[in-house]
Formats: sequence, structure tokens, C-alpha cells
Amino acid sequence: MRFSPRVPHILHVTQPVEGGVARVVADLVAAQLAAGLRVTVACPEGGTLTDALRAPGCTVLRWDATRSPGHRLPGEVRRLARILREVRPHLVHAHSAKAGLAARLAVRGALPTVFQPHAWSFEAADGIVAHLALGWERLGARWATRVVCVSEAEQRTGARCGISARWRVVPNGVDTLRFRPEGDDFRSGTGPLVVCVGRLCRQKGQDVLLRAWPEVERQVAGARLVLVGEGPDAERLRSGAPGSVLFAGAAPDAAPWYRAADVVVLPSRWEGMALAPLEAMACARPVVVTDVDGARESLPPEQLPYCLVPAEDPGALARALTALLRDEPLRAALGAQGRRHVLAAHDLRQAADAVTAVYRELLGEPLGAVGASAAVPN
Repeated sequence: MRFSPRVPHILHVTQPVEGGVARVVADLVAAQLAAGLRVTVACPEGGTLTDALRAPGCTVLRWDATRSPGHRLPGEVRRLARILREVRPHLVHAHSAKAGLAARLAVRGALPTVFQPHAWSFEAADGIVAHLALGWERLGARWATRVVCVSEAEQRTGARCGISARWRVVPNGVDTLRFRPEGDDFRSGTGPLVVCVGRLCRQKGQDVLLRAWPEVERQVAGARLVLVGEGPDAERLRSGAPGSVLFAGAAPDAAPWYRAADVVVLPSRWEGMALAPLEAMACARPVVVTDVDGARESLPPEQLPYCLVPAEDPGALARALTALLRDEPLRAALGAQGRRHVLAAHDLRQAADAVTAVYRELLGEPLGAVGASAAVPN
């Protein structure tokens, strides 16, 4: 596909090629291509993202990068700088901590740069690593024309920790045509079913859920739990898990699992605004989430007493799951209410339009009236 030089060219940079960040990038790219923008994505090979980006007009360039900073960072920055010189975008949109670090070092303010943390890196670390990550975010904010947070809470966390940035909040959105109550499901067997969709890692808190689960089993006869996803903690979580827990592995489409569930749960330790609860509510399923950044904003206010519990509190998590599993009319009411809430406040089109509005603000009105690309540092 050939583009006019005046068509805005957006370069998305991401290191995660699986999970929520990859889904956000794929959804944004599809919406931006449909809107007539020129889009290139720089990311590592593998994962689900490359397959999702196989759309006409989207260029995908290999950018090898590890998840954590380290001795490979200088090489990663150099490779990204070469991509920038080749692509010559009008604007760079960097997603999550590693791409945000490398992209801002490569661009250094030479052209409009949007950084979207998708949850702060310093929340994922301890000790000196957390201190260094926060120090970088405070420094690196000067090279972000806008920092886009997915929730007001994520923005408040950044500001409270001393990050001085030009903020914009764009709540996450989901595809309400793909995630809907009607469609295939993976329901099998009998007994109430709880589903947790997320990468098997410390952030998502499946270990807390497994500590809560024996109490749920005692209170709700025949209760079953399915963990959907893979990750670094998979082997440890599987070790000693009771027979009522199924590890389903990664799913290319989680919607059938949401539809199969009586209750969906995500016991995260930190987030910006998790996608899984929004996807579950779009499928008209009640969700139980922990009170981390973005959780209160993602739920209808009326659901907070039933669906929001403290982080790292297995007892509170067990009580909330048990109460919902015992009350079918309440589950139905919460599910219908959640679907209406997502349609009104978290539809993907709203989120994509809001991101495009940020680009328009940085590149000028109208969005199509953009001249030659800015220079990129050598």
C-alpha cells in the first residue's frame, strides 16, 4: 500500500508480544489503519502480536529486546535508532517500560513521543531496582511529549512518586463485538466455574488465588477453577494445586472462557487498568478484582461492594467469590450491568479515538495535514 508523504506515519514500539500490552497495540494499529494512518510496529519476533498485525498496510519490523534492562540495552537502543532513521515516522508511540526506555533514549525529543507505561515498572520491582526504575521515569519524562495513562489512578501514582509529565488519561477499551455474551464457550462438567485469565506471574496474583481457593471449595460444593495463560510462574503454581484447578494454558481467544465462567477473577498485585475484567464484563460476566490502580475505574460504582477486594488478601478474595457463587440472581444482575458499563465507558472505538486525538494535538489540526518527518538523531 502506497501512502502520501502527508499521511501521518506512526511508529509503535513494544517489547511485550503477548498479553494485555500486545492486545492494546494490535487493537490500536487496526483502528489507526482503518482511519487511514500509516502504521509501523517495531517489536521482537514471536508471540501473538505479529500474527495479529498481519493486516494490509501494517509494516512490522524486527526489534530484538529483552524484557528487563541490562547490558543489552545500548545495543537495543542502537537498533531502534536505525529503525527510526529507516522509517522516519512523524510520531513514536512507545508501550510499556522497556520500549519506553529504549525509545526515549533513541529519540531524545527529536520528534513527538508518546509513552504509555501500561502499569509502572517501579511497582514491579523491589529495592535498588525499583529505585533505579523510578529514577529513570522521573528523568525520562522530559523526553515524552505526552505520557498516556490507562487510568486516573495510574496517573496519580506517577505524580505521587515524583514524575513530572505532560499527562493524558485514556482508559482501556475492548472490542465489544468480539467480547460479547453470545458465542462459543468452553463450559464442560458440572459445578460452579471460576475463571482467571492472565499471564502466570507475580503481578497477576494467581498464587494468592490458589491460597484462597481451598476455602471456596469448602463453602461451595463442586466449585472448579480454571487458570488461562502461561508465564514464568506456571510450574510453581501447578505444584501442589488441588484437583479442582485446571491449568488451561494460553488461549488465542479468551472469550469462550469468559462465557463459560460463573465468575471471573483477577487478583493482581499492580496494574494500570487490566483488560481481563473489561473483557469479562463485555461478555456479561461478574468479576472480582483487587483494589489496585485502575480497578475502581473499570468497575461500575455499584459493584464495588461485591467485586472489589484488597490485594494480597486470600480471605477477602475467598469471601467475595463464595458470595457470588452462591447467588445466581446477583451474578446475572452484575453481568448485565457490567456489559452496559463497558459499552458506555470502555468500548475500543472510544479508546482508539482518544489516542488519535492525542496524536492530532501533537501533530496539528487536521491530522492529515502533516509535512515531512522530523529528523532523528544519529
